[in-house]
Amino acid sequence: MDTLKTMTYAVTGRIARITLDRPARGNGITMDLPRELAQCVERANIDPAVHVVALSGNGTGFCGGYDLVDSAEAMAIGEESEHRPKGSVLDPRVQMQNHVPGSLWDPMTDYAMMSRNVKGFMSLFHSEKPVVCKVHGFCVAGGTDMALCSDLLVIADDAKIGYPPARVWGSPTTSIWFHRIGLEKSKRLLFTGDCLSGKEAKEWGLAIESAPPEQLDERFEILLERIARMPVNQLVMMKLLLNQSVMSQGLHSTQILGTVFDGITRHTKEGYAFQQRAAEAGFRTAVRERDEPFGDFGLSTFKG
Repeated sequence: MDTLKTMTYAVTGRIARITLDRPARGNGITMDLPRELAQCVERANIDPAVHVVALSGNGTGFCGGYDLVDSAEAMAIGEESEHRPKGSVLDPRVQMQNHVPGSLWDPMTDYAMMSRNVKGFMSLFHSEKPVVCKVHGFCVAGGTDMALCSDLLVIADDAKIGYPPARVWGSPTTSIWFHRIGLEKSKRLLFTGDCLSGKEAKEWGLAIESAPPEQLDERFEILLERIARMPVNQLVMMKLLLNQSVMSQGLHSTQILGTVFDGITRHTKEGYAFQQRAAEAGFRTAVRERDEPFGDFGLSTFKG
């Protein structure tokens, strides 16, 4: 496995621990993260000692979504690597040229790039062994792709989880909200971009358990240890059995639509305006101006 840039991997007993590890950037998603995530999941799956995977984040929160500053900087300098070869859909310059307002836009260039991220996030869903995710602080935007693609979610009471980019410049690419909380509740969140607190996430059925922040680690470890007592073959069978119901509901087809829509949101009049405002004033200012009319900028989960 390549040297990890965005996370750490360790095994303790029967538990493989994947920890997002860019705390200074809110564990923001870069193009390396989904690829490294899939590598870590595969490493856990082929390790006979591992029974369950624990996913968490280092620092003040789980994940604040895509690191848009990192993305902009990569585009500006034309950063490339063996994983982002020149001229490919992963080349930052190709993506930059595809996002110039008023120029020709190739929606499949967007799709080809983002669909690879979806495959990385879905490695959690398709992992043979169960994945339990721990959320503290914030889990918003693209961060929810990892939390919701995990099998079980344990969350701090005061955490914030949701998809504010539904307001502008985003569509949930993994498209798994419906399968986690149902149609009406998903509409309630995605029609507004509102977020849930950890307590609300438990009440809505998004999380299996919420806990006071000081008890979160304890509750997380208790669940992990109980799952780890199970034989691996039983865990694999139970997960395959249950996931078939989700797949039969058309998750894969919906993800294609959600990923294509995500590209479209970045090429609407409002999407271009958000992009230009972020270029002028910075992404934090653009996000604040997006969220302040709703009264929930920052860690607030205000809903009117």
